[in-house]
Amino acid sequence: MSGAMTDLTKPATADGQDGHLKRPAISFEFFPPKTEEMERNLWETINRLAPLDPKFVSVTYGAGGSTRERTHSTIARILKETALLPAAHLTCVGASRGEIDEIVDRYHEVGVRHIVGLRGDPPGGIGTPYSSHPDGYQSSADLVAGIKKRHSDIEVSVSAYPEKHPEARDFDADIDTLKAKVDAGATRAITQVFFDNDLYFRYLDRVRARGINIPIVPGIMPMHNFKQARNFVTRAGTSVPDWLAEKFEGLDEDAETRKLVAATVAAGQVQKLAKRGVDTFHFYTMNRADLVFAISHLLGIRAKSAQKAA
Repeated sequence: MSGAMTDLTKPATADGQDGHLKRPAISFEFFPPKTEEMERNLWETINRLAPLDPKFVSVTYGAGGSTRERTHSTIARILKETALLPAAHLTCVGASRGEIDEIVDRYHEVGVRHIVGLRGDPPGGIGTPYSSHPDGYQSSADLVAGIKKRHSDIEVSVSAYPEKHPEARDFDADIDTLKAKVDAGATRAITQVFFDNDLYFRYLDRVRARGINIPIVPGIMPMHNFKQARNFVTRAGTSVPDWLAEKFEGLDEDAETRKLVAATVAAGQVQKLAKRGVDTFHFYTMNRADLVFAISHLLGIRAKSAQKAA
């Protein structure tokens, strides 16, 4: 099942005599907190998930660099207080090359060796026209090349779109963009969230047919609040199947059942991906640990008690 390969060059294989799949590699995405309460919540989440030994944890970067300092301080604290490997998100929006280069240098100086390089959403929000900074990096591929030129030891991950980027003319143009990012030095792509696994495998076939061989890691998002999550993901071009919406019908005022349904759906999705050889997953945590921890457990991932955490 070569089309299903992600981070490793071979599909998941049996581990021992019991036929269980090998432990997948996982990573988590967080967003920088806005308030003291959100800060406490984030660190409770990090402490809960750190013992699962993720490959890395990423911290997002707000539209137009609006969370620049909060992203940096969160990354710095993760480096200082935990054994986790942080990946800093970075976008091209609303900043000159000089400003972006300075941010990259600051990250390198504090020990960051992994950046998630993104073009970023239009300053006016998703759906509005995108215009690059006149003195800035003009595209995500341009940004990747700039990062690698300044610090060749920084690993750069990029985004991928199983349903194509909303602004892309067609799939071929979208994969041209991914190819440009890979040619510029990207070594991993993380997908936009998707709910139909066939979309992922069809996309993977297209990507591999174009000679792109970097890992294409599935981005998984447990839907803690279905209506809120649906509004968020559909704006970014993700389709939400009717069967999924039906599972949350009548649960608007029942948060506990919603949580159980969300965990069941996401666990089923990753287990089906794993059975088809996918061995790496990136979880959009929304700064909550409970569902991601449960899903990781169902994947056979157990906490390492010796993991250093804050």
